[in-house]
Amino acid sequence: MKKTNDKNCLLLLDNGDFFLGKGFGYHSNYYGEICFNTSITGYQEILTDPSYFKQIINFTFPHIGIVGTNKHDYESSKIFASACIINNNITKPSNFRSEKSFQEWLFINKTACITDVDTRMLTKSIRDSGVCRALIHYPKGKLENVSVLRNELQSFPMMENLDLASEVTTTKVYNWKQNKRKSIKLSKVVNTNFIAVIDFGVKTKILNLLEDMGYLIIVFPCTFSFKEIIKLNPKGIFLSNGPGDPLATYKSIEKQLLLLKSSLIPIFGICLGHQILSILFGGFTEKMHHGHRGANHPIKNLKNGSVEITVQNHGFVVSQKKLPSSIQVTHKSLFDGTIAGIKIKNKPFFSVQYHPEASPGPQDSRYLFKDFKKLIKKYA
Repeated sequence: MKKTNDKNCLLLLDNGDFFLGKGFGYHSNYYGEICFNTSITGYQEILTDPSYFKQIINFTFPHIGIVGTNKHDYESSKIFASACIINNNITKPSNFRSEKSFQEWLFINKTACITDVDTRMLTKSIRDSGVCRALIHYPKGKLENVSVLRNELQSFPMMENLDLASEVTTTKVYNWKQNKRKSIKLSKVVNTNFIAVIDFGVKTKILNLLEDMGYLIIVFPCTFSFKEIIKLNPKGIFLSNGPGDPLATYKSIEKQLLLLKSSLIPIFGICLGHQILSILFGGFTEKMHHGHRGANHPIKNLKNGSVEITVQNHGFVVSQKKLPSSIQVTHKSLFDGTIAGIKIKNKPFFSVQYHPEASPGPQDSRYLFKDFKKLIKKYA
């Protein structure tokens, strides 16, 4: 296929649809499950969220790049999303916090985006037909034949049955302090006021808010021995967000997770951590048609009847079918009625499907960190 005017990049979906556009960033091929995000700010935080691992993000907001990028808005050490799709050309940075342009930042992180694509039409397609696999082809030279690319795309695995958390989790235990990782000897934290964070793909802002609670924050790989963690006697356990199929991740560490079932150490889970907690107590998860991703999702708190505008990023959800009696639903989505929060009866365990740290997004749900602290004090 030859270039058409300045169209030097191609987006291909596994349903056969393809779109020509302009490429920016690093030349390569990028594979992932395509999804759309309705946030109007925070593209740097979104792209560096490990929960987007192996996903291509279609931004519904057309203007991306105006605030540039900086060292403060990372949610992890790098870009975890495969690539992204933008309607308009990249906007030049015009913000006092900007250190690098969006285009330069993409290149440094060896990631790319395709622009000049009708993202509104693409979003409608995903909403109607569901998520699918996608490929962004951004070569240095001429564009490859679509039939060849289509064969390559078919070899990319579907999200179901993928344990991606084990690929993004930390490889070493560390102490999170003042927005930085610090080495620590576990022998020094026994019986101290610390919270054990199980890293399935944790975000920086979450760690900062946990630290603001006044506890020592120790982050563990999700493959770390839960038996050893419990021996250290943490004041609380946090099950983080993360990518992939929750059932696949649960199965990979099931024996470890079962140790938590008889514990009375307060547990707070979000997103993937929420799903895993549900599975641990007999719940089921299911793949969603097109997922929830954005910073404008209303959920209802069933305890007090209030409505919270939340940040969400998930393609799986806790099923409402055959929900065990031990699980009490505490929050529901006002978009589609799906479960957005639970608590375990007779246990100091609770979780939510959304991201209460709200980075980026509204801060309606940050009270959940205060609720976690109250539980910790009650069971200390």
